[in-house]
Amino acid sequence: MGICDAVAVAKILNASLFIPQLEVNPVWQDSSMFMDIFDVDHFINVLKDDISIVKELPDDFYWSTREYYATAIRANRVKTAPVHASANWYIENVSPILKSYGIAAIAPFSHRLAFDNMPKDIQHLRCKVNFQALVFVPHIRALGDALISRLKYLPTERESSTNYLNVVTDSRSKQGNGKFVVLHLRFDKDMAAHSACDFGGGKAEKLALAKYRQVIWQGRVLNSQFTDEELRSQGRCPLTPEEIGLLLAALGFDNSTRLYLASHKVYGGEARISTLRSLFPLMEDKKSLASSEERAHIKGKASLLAALDYYVGMHSDIFISASPGNMHNAMVGHRTYLNLKTIRPNMALLGQLFLNKSLTWPEFQEAVVEGHKNRQGQLRLRKPKKSIYTYPVPDCMCSA
Repeated sequence: MGICDAVAVAKILNASLFIPQLEVNPVWQDSSMFMDIFDVDHFINVLKDDISIVKELPDDFYWSTREYYATAIRANRVKTAPVHASANWYIENVSPILKSYGIAAIAPFSHRLAFDNMPKDIQHLRCKVNFQALVFVPHIRALGDALISRLKYLPTERESSTNYLNVVTDSRSKQGNGKFVVLHLRFDKDMAAHSACDFGGGKAEKLALAKYRQVIWQGRVLNSQFTDEELRSQGRCPLTPEEIGLLLAALGFDNSTRLYLASHKVYGGEARISTLRSLFPLMEDKKSLASSEERAHIKGKASLLAALDYYVGMHSDIFISASPGNMHNAMVGHRTYLNLKTIRPNMALLGQLFLNKSLTWPEFQEAVVEGHKNRQGQLRLRKPKKSIYTYPVPDCMCSA
């Protein structure tokens, strides 16, 4: 999303864009650069009629490096761009720097361009970057295609070991019917700690997550001021693997459903997803579908692992995320643009249902189905201040 905004700002300033440099996230510790993730030549070619993009800086600006800006205050670095700045802000504040120095470095840049009151051509350009110019490097696409093919058509010998869901004995469970669901299980340690929710691990887990919050965010986590019951009733807790399994079952998915688990390291490891796996025995992930040799290029690289999951997610029949977040938002927007089915969990409803210990299964199922009738990929118009990348209607799509 920052890359799309960078292209838009370059257009606003009538400037050339140097391929964006990506920050190393303190949690994921991945140093992958733009060209490690995205197809640079495709990116440049698709946008060649809109802006000039360069892979390397001209010799006159050899000094403009990350190290240069990190060691002292530099007159051509812009550090004061406000969140959701207007186009006029960039014209008034950055254009003079460009004229004086020939180059401007804008950092930080996350969320530094407004979504409202933008010229139509700028909005259209942001859409073009997001949905056409940004494609993953060939080896990610190739591995993704291999995983998709295996998900759709390769047979599996796994049989259901649970009587909870309707047992399916026809050939679908063995041969695959060409359809699959991608579940983005956003349940890593980072997410669990930041949510400040209770996940049933007792005092030891609470202390461990509190310590992690202190290390990563110095304890500054907004949710910490609320009780677990308050957080759940407000839909602020990520769905656990067990809870997302119950949601899928209530929506009609069963043990014949071929499920792809898009996830980083699941908090609690394999033991935490054992219940989900018993409900959906045809569940696969990167490791089960690809050999260690095939995964060698992406091993230990969070951005490339996420790119692979994103690619597979974009080719699934249905996508569902266990909780909102950057991946969820990007996928929802992209799949909306392509008119693909996406289920958005009603977090507040589910939180309240899971707090109600007296519900019978039929009552739970009825409430879930009713509460998700309008959360299955229907077009939603973007509201003021909302992201164009999550809600591409109407800015990115023709009026009908």
